[in-house]
Amino acid sequence: MSQPLDVPALVETLAPRVEDLLRRARARGASAAQASIGIERGLSATVRLGEVETLEYHHDRGLTLTVYCGHAKGTASTTDLSPEALEAALEAALAIARHTDEDPCAGLPDPQHLAREIPDLDLHHPWGLEAAEAVALAKRCEDAARAADPRIRNSEGATLSTHEGLHLYANTHGFLGHYPTSRHSLSCAVIAEDESGMQRDYWYDISRVPQALAAPEAIGEEAAARAVARLGARSLPTREVPVVFAAEVAAGLLRHYTSAVRGANLYRRTSFLVDSLGRQVFPEWLEMREEPHLPRALASAPFDSEGVATRTRTVVERGRVAGYFLNSYAACRLGMETTGNAGGIHNLIVTTGPLDRDGLLREMGTGLLVTELMGQGVNLVTGDYSRGAAGFWVENGEVQHPVEEVTVAGNLKDMFAAIEAVGADVDTRRAIRTGSICIGRMTVAGRPG
Repeated sequence: MSQPLDVPALVETLAPRVEDLLRRARARGASAAQASIGIERGLSATVRLGEVETLEYHHDRGLTLTVYCGHAKGTASTTDLSPEALEAALEAALAIARHTDEDPCAGLPDPQHLAREIPDLDLHHPWGLEAAEAVALAKRCEDAARAADPRIRNSEGATLSTHEGLHLYANTHGFLGHYPTSRHSLSCAVIAEDESGMQRDYWYDISRVPQALAAPEAIGEEAAARAVARLGARSLPTREVPVVFAAEVAAGLLRHYTSAVRGANLYRRTSFLVDSLGRQVFPEWLEMREEPHLPRALASAPFDSEGVATRTRTVVERGRVAGYFLNSYAACRLGMETTGNAGGIHNLIVTTGPLDRDGLLREMGTGLLVTELMGQGVNLVTGDYSRGAAGFWVENGEVQHPVEEVTVAGNLKDMFAAIEAVGADVDTRRAIRTGSICIGRMTVAGRPG
C-alpha cells in the first residue's frame, strides 16, 4: 500500500482497450454499447482486545460490458482484463442480446446529457499505510475505548480501512471519462457492563482525506461513552410523543423519501409518492438540494454511472417535490429526462435550523431521542413505518434515562409533514447530509407499564 495507484498509466493502458472493445461491438452488429471498468485496492486491519484479529489486502478489478442490438440488451462482466477475456465478454454480451426481448427504453442516454467537462472534485487522497501502521492506529483506538471507563468490559474491536480506486466509463456516443477516488475509515465497537446488564455501542469516522479523520483516541472514547450511556436502559409504556431522530440515524429516515421518489419505484408504481411532482410532502420551510460537485465529499461525482453529467439542483422546494432521482431507463419509462442519478444520490443537503441536538431536545421538552434503529419495517407502497429503536427518554429538555426495546411507528406521509425542525448538527459522513430531525408526534410502543 505504500505506492498509490498510478492513475495516468492505468488510463493510458485501459482507455484504448475499452475503445477498441466498443468498436468491435459495433462491428459485430451492436447498435450501441457501453463499458465500465472499476479498479480498487485497499487494506483493512482489525484489532480486538489488543491483538490483531484480521488483516486483509484487497486488489480488485473488473469490467462490465453492455451491448444493445436495437432495443435488446445483453450484459457480461469479467475480472480479467486480458484481450482474450474481453473478447469472451463481448461474445457473451452479444449472445445474450440476440436472445433477449426488445424493451423500447433500453439503450444509452441521450448524447446531450453526457458530461462535456469533467471537473476535478479532489476525491483522490491515497494513504500509503503499511500493515503495521494500520494495526497501530486501530490499537490506539481500541485502547482508548477500553481505558475510558472501568465499565467497558469487552470489545468487538477497532477497524481501520483504507481504499482507493479508479472508475472509467465509455460508450459508443464517443464519451470516455474517468476519475479516481479514495475512502478511509476508522471504527470501534465496545461493550459496557454493570449490575443492570450489558450494552454495546460504537463510533466511527470516514473521509476521502486521511488527515481529516478524527483522532483514533477520540473515536474510541466516543464509542465508550455511548456504550456506558446506555447502561440501565429500560422500555417505555406505549404512548404518543414527539421524537427526535439523532443526526446519525436521521439520514436513514430521509433515505426512505429518496427511495420513494426513485425512478424504479415510480414507474413500477410501488411507492406512496407516485405522481408526486409539485405535491406538498414536507413543511414549507424545508428544502433539499443535490450538490454533486462538493470537493472531497463522499458522494460527489462528476458524472453518473451512465456518463450523464451530474448537476446541482433543488429536489424539494418549499416542502414540495421538485425533482425525482432518475437514470435514463427510468426517465424513459416515465416520459421524463434523466437526472444524472444512475448509481445513486450525490450529496443531498437538507435545510437546517439554528439549534443543535441539545437545543432540539430543549424545544421538544418531553419525548424520545432515537439514537439507533433496528429492523426493516418500512412499506414504501403504503408509507407505513415501524422500526425497533433505542435511545433516551427526555423530560423538561433533559435526558432522563436510556431506552431500549421500543418500536417507533407511524406513516411516512404523516411523519414528513410533521417534521418540526432539523438541527444544525449535520452529519457529513453520508450521501444525505442532515442534522437531527424532530417529528412532532409518533407512536412509541413498548412494554405495558
